[in-house]
Amino acid sequence: MTLFIVVLTAVVSIAAFSRRDIFGKLLFNPYQVYHRKEWYRLITHGLLHADWVHLIVNMLVLFSFGGSVEYYFSAMSDMTWIKYPSVWYLAFYIMALIVSSLTTLKKHKEDVWYSSVGASGAVSAVLFFSIFFEPHNTLLFMGIVPIKAYIFGPLYLVYSWYASRKNADNINHDAHLLGALWGFAFPLLIDPRLITRFIGQF
Repeated sequence: MTLFIVVLTAVVSIAAFSRRDIFGKLLFNPYQVYHRKEWYRLITHGLLHADWVHLIVNMLVLFSFGGSVEYYFSAMSDMTWIKYPSVWYLAFYIMALIVSSLTTLKKHKEDVWYSSVGASGAVSAVLFFSIFFEPHNTLLFMGIVPIKAYIFGPLYLVYSWYASRKNADNINHDAHLLGALWGFAFPLLIDPRLITRFIGQF
């Protein structure tokens, strides 16, 4: 399922690089969503990216951690907690796109000029789902610096919160923050007792 999402996102993103009509139709514009009820934009914006670097970074992170998420959905299926793990994974990813956009929707619903693209919110959810089950995993920050997931996670949340309040760049830090929280919380929505597994790893 991870590979399917990566390929689909890459195909649509690359096509939209040269097709501004596609780009404009699918991007997340809170004004259009709220006032014209174009709710599909809460999902389709995750298929678009601003440029090649934006696309490659998001898809690399998704591909790197998506396999772990698929494994744990399959494990929960083996324990009969859920059925159809691939469907659960896809639903989790789509819901992450929606949830990670809610704060932005509230903030900018009256701003006709504000738009956002990218799968970063959902990718953050995938990353933090993985951190929930593997907090001692070593991540490579910026692809170079090794850091434990249980250290990276809180730092990422604090930075996203701070950057969101400062609002000094064109990055949607609200989406990163909400997506990360969604990813960490989702296993507990399946079974709250999983918190004991997370705590037990420390």
